[in-house]
Amino acid sequence: MALFKGAGVAVVTPFHPDGTVNYERFAQLLDYQIDNGTDAIIVCGTTGESSTLTHEEHLDVIRYCVKHVNGRIPVIGGTGSNCTETAVYLSQEAEKAGVDGLLLVSPYYNKATQKGLYQHYKTIADSVSLPVILYNVPSRTGTNIMPATVVKLCREVENIVGVKEASGNISQVAKLMSLADGCVDLYSGNDDQIVPLLAMGGLGVISVLSNIAPRQTHDMCAKFFEGDLEGSRKLQLDAIPLVDALFCEVNPIPVKAALRLQGRDGGRLRMPLCDMEAEHEEMLRKAMEEFGVL
Repeated sequence: MALFKGAGVAVVTPFHPDGTVNYERFAQLLDYQIDNGTDAIIVCGTTGESSTLTHEEHLDVIRYCVKHVNGRIPVIGGTGSNCTETAVYLSQEAEKAGVDGLLLVSPYYNKATQKGLYQHYKTIADSVSLPVILYNVPSRTGTNIMPATVVKLCREVENIVGVKEASGNISQVAKLMSLADGCVDLYSGNDDQIVPLLAMGGLGVISVLSNIAPRQTHDMCAKFFEGDLEGSRKLQLDAIPLVDALFCEVNPIPVKAALRLQGRDGGRLRMPLCDMEAEHEEMLRKAMEEFGVL
């Protein structure tokens, strides 16, 4: 059975002005997602600024998320690293915390070969009993998990169940699903390609957009699965200007600005990320108004 079907939010990590985690605000953000139909919480991913969290902060945020969500929807912990031993440690601790599954980004900077990627992922998956979703985002990591490697992992490692595909390459995704023959749970990692990936057999999205438009993102998936393809397509196309605005600067700079505009402030960014340029924020505001989320 799939970890989830529909819209999972890649939730932000809110910070106090002094840079510490704002757990009170985090609870509010989690409740807002659940109240508005989000199907899963993905905690400590890229959008959650995991790369600037200490290991203890990282695990404390995961523990808090699991405790606060309290089984209402699945919680998937981002525990990937470019160091295999670190990823094993974070994954084992996240399992102890009670997450329902893991999201593992491909190793960044050191740029493993396909053989190295296979060994990396198999080592982590073998160290836990949880279902694992691979995360392919070459624009961030410099490494592309090729379709044959994804399929090999899903076929040969029992608890590797799927992939968050954020390559942006529709032809690559089509190749993946052709090779998979049903063995790969596919999730879109790009908010502008949710419906196209659903049409190729995807189960949903792990979404930045859902931070500020959870109901619309959920409905985009739900309408597709209900057979309302026109309704799903319309939501996808209507969201494009907002998605463009949410990625006009590196994520999560714009989405944290969007939360502030909505009055649900996610707090400061951790360096080296910095505040959004004024002209980009105005573009974001306009896109939010047009999509009905401001």
